Amino acid sequence: MALVTEVTLNKVLYVEDDPDIRAIAELALQDVGGFEAALCSSGQQALEVAPEFGPDLILLDVMMPEMDGPETLNKLRNFPETRSTPVIFMTARIQSSEIEEYLALGAIGVIPKPFDPMTLADDIRHLVRERVQR
Repeated sequence: MALVTEVTLNKVLYVEDDPDIRAIAELALQDVGGFEAALCSSGQQALEVAPEFGPDLILLDVMMPEMDGPETLNKLRNFPETRSTPVIFMTARIQSSEIEEYLALGAIGVIPKPFDPMTLADDIRHLVRERVQR
């Protein structure tokens, strides 16, 4: 039996409260990256959308009003559909202690903001590939 070395990565749920960043990410994910993307403006909206959308990957902003990224991740883990979905945090807070904290929460990686829309999809695929090889 062959080992599975590639993760199916078609559907991405992106949670970001800033509408301008969300618009850029939508272009980067769909038009450049070829993903099917569901974009949410809040953690609460992500909790409503995620179970039915069934993402292959979740991109989470860290700093959001009302429910931040870590709290959103914690609540998403309560749904069977997203219990083991890989998560990548996207944030400007990228000191090594902060990155360690995000990884300890269960994230597979961190993409720094501002991100490059032309390389976002490749950055995501690279982080997922690294996770599979661990």
